[in-house]
Amino acid sequence: MASADDKVYEAIEVARNTGKIKKGTNEVTKIIERGQAKLVAVAKNVQPAEIIMHLPLLCKEKNVPCFQVASKEELGAAAGLEVGTGAVVVIEEGEAKNLIKQLAEQ
Repeated sequence: MASADDKVYEAIEVARNTGKIKKGTNEVTKIIERGQAKLVAVAKNVQPAEIIMHLPLLCKEKNVPCFQVASKEELGAAAGLEVGTGAVVVIEEGEAKNLIKQLAEQ
């Protein structure tokens, strides 16, 4: 069975291909504050952790599903990057709408 992390990566990949995503902590923060975020993924292995600590709280405030995934490298790969990224936000779900809905209901 696919792990929760795999589902989050998959949702990001599908949204990247059929919708719209943004990468990087600053971009993600701005999108959440503007109320445009549909799903946020944050990597647990970001150093120092302070860089991304505000994101889950901000998501809770704005009622956005926020998921912690194990690896910024895998998160970066899901977002189509050759490097890791600490955070990714889905702005337009595209064909990932159902995946994101399933994740949000968990």
